[in-house]
Amino acid sequence: MGEVEGAEALQDELRRLVRPDVPGPELVTTVAGFDVAYDADTDLVAGAVVVLAAPRWDVIASATAVSRVSFPYIPGLLSFRELPPLLEAWEAVLSRLAAPPDLLVCDGHGVAHPRRFGLACHLGVTVDLPTIGVAKTPFVGEHSTPGPRRGERAPIILDGEAVGAALRTRDGVREVYLSVGHRTNLDSACRWVLELCPRYRLPETTRSADRLSRSALAEARLTS
Repeated sequence: MGEVEGAEALQDELRRLVRPDVPGPELVTTVAGFDVAYDADTDLVAGAVVVLAAPRWDVIASATAVSRVSFPYIPGLLSFRELPPLLEAWEAVLSRLAAPPDLLVCDGHGVAHPRRFGLACHLGVTVDLPTIGVAKTPFVGEHSTPGPRRGERAPIILDGEAVGAALRTRDGVREVYLSVGHRTNLDSACRWVLELCPRYRLPETTRSADRLSRSALAEARLTS
């Protein structure tokens, strides 16, 4: 079995562990954001994890990990490229916390995926915590345009099934695309994404993790 076939087989096996229809956390006091940055010229990838605390969503812990890309770019298999540095950064962050965050938010997709197993699912089942995927662009399925007001949403439909939602997080601003990763449901995912978007289109978790991953990558480029 080749590398790609093996990765797809692992996705098919692990997706049985995903729990996409259970109530999400009722109370979120800390939330972790995950993001990666790539440098195409050097094959460097930087993973960043930030932990934010309610109610202001201030960063209380963070870590980065930089490595060489170890898996080819193949749509639908991005978690095999991104998960290694993210898990390394996650372990560093976890060692600084008294308890794991209540919720994890990935810059990517969950069950809105051809095999219903995107990055948010892979991360979620690996660490077994409630996880949501929030992406800037859609990946699979079809959806109508949600209403123009904050909180309005339209289901993302794939093979006749709702696998996510196009969610308006700011009045009149382009929607984001979210789906369940693990141990939560879509209603809960939408609720907490809105809570994490008090001022901007993207969740504060994504904004903070994006800045940190880019900074870590820039620093690594200078020393590589």
